[in-house]
Order: sequence, then structure tokens, then C-alpha cells
Amino acid sequence: QVQLVESGGGSVQAGGSLRLSCAASGRTSGSYVMGWFRQAPGKEREFVSAISANDNSAYADSVKGRFTISRDNAKSTVYLQMNSLKPEDTAVYYCVRGLTLAQLIRKNLLDAWGQGTLVTVSS
Repeated sequence: QVQLVESGGGSVQAGGSLRLSCAASGRTSGSYVMGWFRQAPGKEREFVSAISANDNSAYADSVKGRFTISRDNAKSTVYLQMNSLKPEDTAVYYCVRGLTLAQLIRKNLLDAWGQGTLVTVSS
């Protein structure tokens, strides 16, 4: 099994930046896709971004140009750099692991979720 632990959430004003981290432990060998979902109060969990083992990445339209995903395979860690934050980015952000980019975006075949980290953006 794999465990995913997120960190880096917090409160920031609109226009500010935060960097989320997700460290994987346990069964980390293999070519997995890592990604982020988020869930705002009263809304469904939605895809944010994902990155494959060979650094192919995908982003939700709502975050393109503002968020950047990256990974350090040696540290089994994935990062989400969030710039130009907006109040509508306020949500709990979850780290996930999956098998392919396409499947992860559709929330299919995910084998691990983190516990979530709260991001609050004030206007």
C-alpha cells in the first residue's frame, strides 16, 4: 500500500501564492501518475492537475496558466505551485495516485488518496 501526505495549505489573500506538497510512502515503485483534486464547500470534488512519471501534465481549464505541477521521483513527492490565487480556489486539496493521466482525470483506477489540505483565499 501507499500513503499520501499533503502539506502546504493555508490562508492567503487573492493574488497570492501557495505551494502544496504530497509525499508518498510505502509502495512507491512503479510508473504512477500523481495528481490533485479539490473540493469546495457544497461542491463536488473536481480535477485540478496531474503529472505522469515521464512529466506529461494536465490541468483543469480553471487553473491553467496559474498552477504548475511538478514531481521529484527521487523523493516520491509531487508539488503544486499555485500563483495568482482567487477566492474561488478555496477548497480542500487532495493528492491522488493513479495509473494513467486519462483515468486519473476521470477519477478512475485511483489507488490512493491523501487526507487533504485546506487552502483558503480571501478577497
